[in-house]
Amino acid sequence: MLARGDGALELRADPAGLAPERLLVFEVRGSISRFAEAIRQVAGLELVDEEELESDEEDKQPVAYLLVPDMVALRSLESLWRRWQAGQLVRGETPWATVFEHLRDLRAWGPDDRVQSADRTFLSIILEGHHDNDLIRLEIELVFRANEASARQSEEETTRALIARGGLILSRCRLPEISYHALLADIPAWAVREIIARRIEGIAGLDSVMHIRPQSEATAIEIGDPEDMPQAADQIAELGEPILAILDGVPVSAHRRLGPHIDLDDPFNLEPDALVVTRAHGTAMASLVIHGDLNRGEAPLPRKIHMIPVLGNNDAFPPDRLIVDMIYLAVTRLRAQRPGIVIVNLSLGNRYRPFQNHLSPWARLIDRLAYRFGLLFVVSAGNQVFPFGMPGYATSRDYEAANAASRARSMVETLHGVMADRRLLSPAETINGITVGAANIDAVGPADRALARALIDPFPAHVAANPSSSLGPGFARSVKPDILMPGAREHMACVGNHRHIDVRPAMASRGAGLKVAAPPRAGRENLDGYSNGTSAAAALASRTCHRIHDALEAAYGEAFLQIPAVQRAVLLKALLVHPAQWPQEIAEVIKSTLGPTGRGQASKQKDNIRRFLGYGYVDADDALACAADRATFFATGVLGPDRLATIDVPVPVAIGGKARPHSLSATVAWFSPVLPGRKTYRSSRLKIVTPAELNALAVSPEHWHPDENQSNRGTVSSRRWSGANAPVVTPNMTVPLVIQRDPDQGTAVDEAIPFGVAVTICMPGEIGIYDEVRARVVPPVLARP
Repeated sequence: MLARGDGALELRADPAGLAPERLLVFEVRGSISRFAEAIRQVAGLELVDEEELESDEEDKQPVAYLLVPDMVALRSLESLWRRWQAGQLVRGETPWATVFEHLRDLRAWGPDDRVQSADRTFLSIILEGHHDNDLIRLEIELVFRANEASARQSEEETTRALIARGGLILSRCRLPEISYHALLADIPAWAVREIIARRIEGIAGLDSVMHIRPQSEATAIEIGDPEDMPQAADQIAELGEPILAILDGVPVSAHRRLGPHIDLDDPFNLEPDALVVTRAHGTAMASLVIHGDLNRGEAPLPRKIHMIPVLGNNDAFPPDRLIVDMIYLAVTRLRAQRPGIVIVNLSLGNRYRPFQNHLSPWARLIDRLAYRFGLLFVVSAGNQVFPFGMPGYATSRDYEAANAASRARSMVETLHGVMADRRLLSPAETINGITVGAANIDAVGPADRALARALIDPFPAHVAANPSSSLGPGFARSVKPDILMPGAREHMACVGNHRHIDVRPAMASRGAGLKVAAPPRAGRENLDGYSNGTSAAAALASRTCHRIHDALEAAYGEAFLQIPAVQRAVLLKALLVHPAQWPQEIAEVIKSTLGPTGRGQASKQKDNIRRFLGYGYVDADDALACAADRATFFATGVLGPDRLATIDVPVPVAIGGKARPHSLSATVAWFSPVLPGRKTYRSSRLKIVTPAELNALAVSPEHWHPDENQSNRGTVSSRRWSGANAPVVTPNMTVPLVIQRDPDQGTAVDEAIPFGVAVTICMPGEIGIYDEVRARVVPPVLARP
């Protein structure tokens, strides 16, 4: 009765793009995997994609969505649930009993889903001190209707309800590509209290409404310790056309460090109203992309950077626009006006939209634009700036007196305890973009470091993710953040004692920061200052991508530039992640502190490590270095459905017969077509097939690296094999590295998938590797279909 035709009942992980009136919400008790096993026993019920359904273990209340064919099926299932609760199931219905045993509740889509718990909390905080008739600005996401007449009717229904309560519509946006339809509205505080209470007669009860949230609010930075530039900027050669764009705040484009390098486009007319003294974010990000950390004295990029402001005065999102609409318009405009751009830096996030297993519209937009336009989006993971308790220390003196190992263990343990509240900030859960967390690295010298002694260093002896850097995993438990890059050494400030200390991350300073161009202050112009955090780390990652592009352009000239932009973008994605490594010391601390211990726990131990570190820390110089004892190959191309490509990796004779540490590593990156409402969001999956020739190379999967299952969940897959026994190498030996496109999940996808591959073979100290391999690889290695 319930399933009329194959797949009539489909269990989904995300409601985006689906019709809520046909959704039943399964509130799962306990393990998703046991629930999924029960689902498989029910005839006519399709578990569309268990990988996407699988929630993060930190989610204490996981949910799944059952898409039914019509209201008859929905009512039948509700009745079945009630009869099971009353112990009245009959013969033939017992498979459902096993499913129901794993549920806390089964209900139709309603107010609880339109106003989620985190949003209720944010709205309650925003309402504090407001009177009933004060207006509160909200984003109301509507149920997406593909039919324009139905969409118009839905919007009119919502608008009437808002106006009836004294509300006002400020802006609207409808983007069919990502199944997004939303309104920005001012609503009286009393009506917002109705929403928080999830009252069925309020806005939360409207069938036309999908979600209600506070207006997006940008995460901010402060630039510490401003100081005069030591000298005028050096004369620069003529700069090339941009390949990198920054979407950020209005920069101080007249700053001597920035002026000649910036190609500014202001389609939203934000520059005139942005006070120059408040232009911190865009100025700092532009400085880091162009120059890197000024304390390192690096050469500026040889091309201009294209900047589109999307933050206005006080580095805030414009109050009368939806940020998803602005990003869409900005990116479509830059693609039309600057077709040569392949990298987009997005050091922005919405502090009111932490990732909770469902992709935000902003992340869905980035995923769509990345594939459609062939753009590599480099996104910051988000900063967590609120205080948190350190239960292990009664006083700040105790914390300061603790040795380096104790501080590291206590910080890891504390962050693990509050991990659910320190998740990625939208749009950092993007699957096609690269998400960057902040490592505690900077170039501050010992004399200046002494200026930070009033604060406490939580990781004085370890390379680690900063405590403020948002933690993974990402969608479908993919590796997020993808990488860590320098975000300055972050110190902690003690802010309270409650039989333990409370701490918060300290702002950047001369003693702990990345040196950047700064906005004017007190009449002083052309200042430098200090920044930190994931925004800064993402800017440095974008700069590293640009430098990789520069190196390939210098080596291969027009042959490289003639590669289609989308393939260059995915190649940069692969080459950026490829050198990432877990710092072994902090990985060991995480493993020993969090466990779990015992046989068969290696995968869970790695899960804990990758939440903090992703694929690991990327040293920009190492990513660009040309060392004699290693060789890195690259390939790029496209794969059609059910196809594979083979890269023949030359094995140097120089490593043969030598019992010394050596390794082979491979990274594949791609852009997946995405469509909300499709049976699986990440429709296309590529993987590296383990070569049989690894036995001859005497290598096995590396211990300090995500395992195969963990690394195959996103759109980057990175594998490492290492060993110390002597390889058996014959003349002209190659390792055929196979990149395989698995069968598309759910609906078949006809689109070709662009991919990039990076492969490195290395034996530290064996200086003949590079020259030998280079002589065998002319022209550069290509993938053969």
